[in-house]
Amino acid sequence: MPNHLYELLLDSCNSRTKADKLMIGLVWTLCQDDSQGLTGLAMSPNIATRTLPWSGTLTGKPVTDLAAWILDWEPYKATVAMAAINCCINARPLPESVLLEANPEHANLAVFDYFLPHTQGKNVVVIGHYPGIERYQNKMQLTVLERQPQLGDLPDAAAEFLLPKADWVFLTASTIPNKTFPRLVELSSNAKTVLMGPTVPWLPQLHEFGIDYLAGVEVTDATALYHTAAQGGGVRIFQTGVHYRIAELAPANSMAWLKQQIADCVAEKHRLTAEMENWYSAGNLSRYPAYRLLEETNVRLSRLDSSYKPLWDSMRHTPKT
Repeated sequence: MPNHLYELLLDSCNSRTKADKLMIGLVWTLCQDDSQGLTGLAMSPNIATRTLPWSGTLTGKPVTDLAAWILDWEPYKATVAMAAINCCINARPLPESVLLEANPEHANLAVFDYFLPHTQGKNVVVIGHYPGIERYQNKMQLTVLERQPQLGDLPDAAAEFLLPKADWVFLTASTIPNKTFPRLVELSSNAKTVLMGPTVPWLPQLHEFGIDYLAGVEVTDATALYHTAAQGGGVRIFQTGVHYRIAELAPANSMAWLKQQIADCVAEKHRLTAEMENWYSAGNLSRYPAYRLLEETNVRLSRLDSSYKPLWDSMRHTPKT
């Protein structure tokens, strides 16, 4: 099961684009492609380093090559991969979702404000320390888990004890590249679970892992986002380049979203197949240049089909209201 998530992420990054800009900022890592100027984000590792051996070599590399690093255990490689994957995913339309109007004073906390009517008085565990999260301390039974705990936080090892008893879990999507996601969602199976942050990949299949809501971002100004992140911006990106959107992964919503992805994948397969036929009809004897992409599209279509079946079954067994 843990491997399945990373297979889905790699399937979602089948593109011929190359990295035009790759920037590892103080807080955010950002990848922009050379085709449509699409942007993908991931939270930078909070680990000091003096040098990275591949510095200066990533611009111009296929985005799919960078995405393959998602399986790597080196944190900077995995983070670059997550940004590249989100760059690919952001080429597709966003799901039906709610745009959050954020308070300028704490725009990064818009997700918590949105869910407050549901979480008030509840046992809430937040994975990852969000600046200003303390403002909710008197409104719910709030516990923050953090790998590098700040005042009032608990260490991430407390997840084993606290998550099974939680009513709501807010899970930072940076747990995907750091590989703690599979265990944390398993521990959160009794709770309503929100996967959140700029690192969130917009994938309907995340419902298979027990995620109830995606609280990711939409890029509104790629240029401002790049400069803010490159100049050390943390929560300031919510005032300059992105805003939060929330998608509920209810079966009906996920099904509509998944159907659209299947339709898009089928269209891509037909386009590549026609292109390949034209390539060989023109007398070319060498292998069709995008043959690898066609193979990856076939694999992705197969996995989308595998995701369709359990979702269909869950819809059939969901009581009508």
